[in-house]
Amino acid sequence: MKTFFRIFGYARNLSLYIPQYVIFILLSVIFSVFNLAMLIPLLNVLFKLTPDEVYEKPKEFELSTDYLSDYFNYYFTNVISEHGETQALVFVCIVVLGSVFLTNVFRYLATIISARIRLDAVKYLRMAIYKQVSRMHLGFFTNERKGDLMSRITNDVQEVEASVLASPKALFREPVQVIIYFIALFAISAKLTFFTILILPVAGGVLGYIVKRLKRKAIKSQESLGRIVNILDETLGGMRIIKAFNAREYVTKKINEETNYYRKVNLGYSYRRDLGSPISEFLGVGIITVILYYGGSLVLNDSSTLNASQFITYLAIFSQIISPAKAFSQGLSGVQKGIASGERIFSVIDTEPDIKDTSDAQTLAGFQDVIEFDKVHFKYDKDPVLNGIDLKIKKGTTVALVGQSGGGKSTLVDLIPRFYDPTAGDIKIDGHLLKEVKVEDLRRLMGIVTQESILFNDTIFNNIAFGIENVAEEDVVQAAKIANAHEFIMEQGNGYQTNIGDRGMKLSGGQRQRVSIARAVLKNPPILLLDEATSALDSESEMLVQQAISNLMKNRTSIVIAHRLSTIQHADEIVVIQSGEIIERGTHNQLLQNDGLYKKLSAMQNT
Repeated sequence: MKTFFRIFGYARNLSLYIPQYVIFILLSVIFSVFNLAMLIPLLNVLFKLTPDEVYEKPKEFELSTDYLSDYFNYYFTNVISEHGETQALVFVCIVVLGSVFLTNVFRYLATIISARIRLDAVKYLRMAIYKQVSRMHLGFFTNERKGDLMSRITNDVQEVEASVLASPKALFREPVQVIIYFIALFAISAKLTFFTILILPVAGGVLGYIVKRLKRKAIKSQESLGRIVNILDETLGGMRIIKAFNAREYVTKKINEETNYYRKVNLGYSYRRDLGSPISEFLGVGIITVILYYGGSLVLNDSSTLNASQFITYLAIFSQIISPAKAFSQGLSGVQKGIASGERIFSVIDTEPDIKDTSDAQTLAGFQDVIEFDKVHFKYDKDPVLNGIDLKIKKGTTVALVGQSGGGKSTLVDLIPRFYDPTAGDIKIDGHLLKEVKVEDLRRLMGIVTQESILFNDTIFNNIAFGIENVAEEDVVQAAKIANAHEFIMEQGNGYQTNIGDRGMKLSGGQRQRVSIARAVLKNPPILLLDEATSALDSESEMLVQQAISNLMKNRTSIVIAHRLSTIQHADEIVVIQSGEIIERGTHNQLLQNDGLYKKLSAMQNT
């Protein structure tokens, strides 16, 4: 139940909506019961039975069925005595029509309130999980499957909407309706109603047992759906490789196995869920049969306790209990799946990000002097990646990181914007520990260009201006010119307003990289992090991108991961990293004079 109420906590203005919803539901149910209660005077007229005659209007108001009954009988007696039975029948029909109208008006108003609560909760719940996911450190996305996260944001939230957030009608209106119906039944015949109550727990016990076994199946179903979404995301994104390696049968078999499991789990869930409806209906008819026998005996043997009109009305009202009781049991079944989805959602929302601001985090206005690594260690899980890195990067200098793949270069760069935190040692900027400054302030100082150009399915203009509001068009154009991108952009069909497709796939590799560089130019950061920005390009594209990078690096502090050593020969310092340790450092000429790894790498690239 904790998860159930927590889900509703994401709705807004509950203190305003819930009282309105309760009032509208109560009124709709009361008028609904009143419709059925009107069967008694209607049948009395049709069967020529003498109603209880009341010639004096009740004086003092009481909130009781006796007062309401006497008040109605007073007017009904006057109609019969003054206008006859035919007019009395017309009077009853008009009252029924008005009551039905009010029933549906209040039911509609309750539905509107319920929709507002449901849609508000869905919006804020989906945004809560997305915001939490966006706060998580990069290591979180390494451990979690992207498809499963997408499933929680989409499918699980949708399941919560379809079951838990749609449950007020089933879990509140239906029980209220049953209670008010029972009040009416007690008013007609307390003796028959007590007998009815004695046999109802049998049906409740059977349905409760079915509902209890649904939650485990529901959790397995949602987990399987998450795996299916993950497989789809991977296969659709990697279709080029799948076709190149003739792996279509392999991935088809993989998704077929998961969909078979999903089918199996959901069949088990459906068997139990759908069993509740026929069982509740059968039990309801069985109970009515018993009531029919017992109530009929009362009519035949003791008509003063229960007459024929009252008994028919009693059966009509009790028959209406079956539908809300059935809806209530189905609502309980559906809520189990919604709660399972809610628990999957909250497991993400409750995960604390490893990278976050401390309570006393300092504001960082700019970069003034130096970035310093002091005996920095880092490891993923149990595997060490960096071992005791000592490094100073002064403002305005270019520091290049080189070495063999897997040596820890990218990890070292990722520590600067706090994508990760070191497992030991300290990193400082202008003497401030990175952990003690606000993350947004830190990252605002940095522009990042990676080997893989990360672009979005949007226009070229919006990709360059990404993350910056109210950007002037001339500023975007100027950034594109510095990045050697303006010329090819103007050749596109709609210039800067051209949509570049999913991940920018309508552009070539070199074009995508230059758009990424233009994005960094527009941000105008004092610190640049360049991670092998030209390694995946052909010679012509590399020349254009390298020129763009040279323009970008002017008057800035740059940390460059280099794959091709020819691109970093003019760096102020070259740091050679191997197995997580700095084994050489110096300028290009100084390192060539040493018989070390840098000289070997340089010789290999020159052959």
